[in-house]
Amino acid sequence: MASTHIMTTEVEYKMKAGDNYPATAFPDASATASGLMGESIINCVCRNNFSDTYATDNVDVRYIISNFVACFIAIDALNCKPTGEDGAMGRIEYEDRINVLRDSMLRSLGILRNQNTVTFINQA
Repeated sequence: MASTHIMTTEVEYKMKAGDNYPATAFPDASATASGLMGESIINCVCRNNFSDTYATDNVDVRYIISNFVACFIAIDALNCKPTGEDGAMGRIEYEDRINVLRDSMLRSLGILRNQNTVTFINQA
């Protein structure tokens, strides 16, 4: 079974998680649950239900939303097993990956929280 969510793809979140992410500790069901949580967060924080309009949103807008959700899932995946799939990921590498993902999420969230951006999205 593949992970199912609206706003990102399996390829995107696995790319964000990077090599040696804990695939066996983070099965598709976990990715689905994490993706749905990330989607709920972005909808609530932005006070806009992107889930209902995602398929018809402008492609530029979709990539910002997808980036947020993919990073959210990747962080959850890395948190399942901070040492990576083979147990060789060090603490500093793990923390660096989380920090890069968090910063990317915050950048996307900052863009999407701006109500002028939401207006632009809805009119694009």
